[in-house]
Amino acid sequence: MNRKRYLLPIVAVLLLCGCTMAPKYTRPDAPVPSEWPKGAAYAEIKSPASAQVASELPWTEFITDERLHKVLETALTNNRDLRVAALNVEKMKAMYGIGVASLLPTVNALGSLSKAGVPGDLSQSGSAMTSERYDASIGITSWEVDFFGRIRSLKDKALEEFMATDQARLGTQIMLISATTQAYLAVASNREALHLVSKTLESQEAAYKLIRKRYDVGMISELDLRRIQSQVDLARGDVAYYTQLTAQSENALNLLVASVVPQDLLPGNLSGISPPREISAGLSSELLLNRPDILAAEYQLKAAYANIGAARAAFFPRVILTGAAGTASVELSGLFKPGSFAWSFAPQIIMPIFDARTWFAYRVTKVDREIAVAQYEKSIQAAFREVADALAVKGTVDRQIDAQQSLVDALSVAYRLSLSRYDKGIDSYLSVLDAQRSLYGAQKGLIALQFARFNNAVTLYKALGGGYK
Repeated sequence: MNRKRYLLPIVAVLLLCGCTMAPKYTRPDAPVPSEWPKGAAYAEIKSPASAQVASELPWTEFITDERLHKVLETALTNNRDLRVAALNVEKMKAMYGIGVASLLPTVNALGSLSKAGVPGDLSQSGSAMTSERYDASIGITSWEVDFFGRIRSLKDKALEEFMATDQARLGTQIMLISATTQAYLAVASNREALHLVSKTLESQEAAYKLIRKRYDVGMISELDLRRIQSQVDLARGDVAYYTQLTAQSENALNLLVASVVPQDLLPGNLSGISPPREISAGLSSELLLNRPDILAAEYQLKAAYANIGAARAAFFPRVILTGAAGTASVELSGLFKPGSFAWSFAPQIIMPIFDARTWFAYRVTKVDREIAVAQYEKSIQAAFREVADALAVKGTVDRQIDAQQSLVDALSVAYRLSLSRYDKGIDSYLSVLDAQRSLYGAQKGLIALQFARFNNAVTLYKALGGGYK
């Protein structure tokens, strides 16, 4: 019976130490429709039976081009942003360790020496003397017993922030993979466009030489000569422009990879790149809740809940224990002699009576929670918009490419016919220039649309949360 009497207070203390005053977390409802948008832009979106949900498809399977694989592996190893994100995770892990350690007492070894001059009227012997005291002990200094969960709530807050940072690292990895892939595609697109404008310049320079000869013998007017010369000058400007774009896109890729990408790994054109694997957006927008950036926002929201618990606990008493056990003596040589054992125990209770800052701090934590809720909901809305936009492009880009390819084919025929009619003297060279200018613009537009299709596939994969595996 006596043992039970002593065990009950201990059990009560343990139960009190295990509770927190944080409000129960409830996930806010997603402020977006449960299904993806429907309409003319999405009507023809059909995923093959082999398509996987993006979040379940590793990037090594989504990206099928072997050269791009090597570029991405180098980027994941060298990129400084990803390295900083990983270091931030280690930092927050250590911060969480500090929170866990705060629940435990701090044990210190203490050694001290004190000397004091005592006047005669205060001395027991009636004469002035110097007193000495030597102490050696092991003790606990200012250990707060977490009855109301203040420290535990702060520890939980640190844990949620650590989890949010880890999700942010995964988000950075997704961004790196998508940005590197898109930069790689930009290099291919710009190189293909540069090849097109270079070939156009060559053909126009050849045409200019022919027209020049005809002008020299008086067969055509100076107007036709100047018209073809203007097209040559425009093509020369385009060559310089796309040479610049190609160099800049390679520089952007090198920055993401954090090293110079070897020329044998760079693409020559878009058609030389193996297209990414088909993915499915799934039937429900609930998949967005597993995106790393949304999970990070949710962990930050949970951290705000835990912070409220710490603020609530500040209204209740704090129990702080200080104690030590060791030896004490008036002589250094007597510290470890029999009878020198000494101990001290100094519990302290701090009862808050009035501190206006506590109330304002509590109000701050509640507002922080509302801010975290708004940020969480906004992240879901932004993610839904990203996926919806990518699905709209996916549903229409193939139709745009088909129409553009048909336009290029038609303009190619029109250009050949115009050139034939000019050679036969039926039409002026102006009709040839018009047909050539239209064909040139349509060919550049086709390259841009093919780039948009590749680029959108990567954007959809990223928007659906793929790329962290």
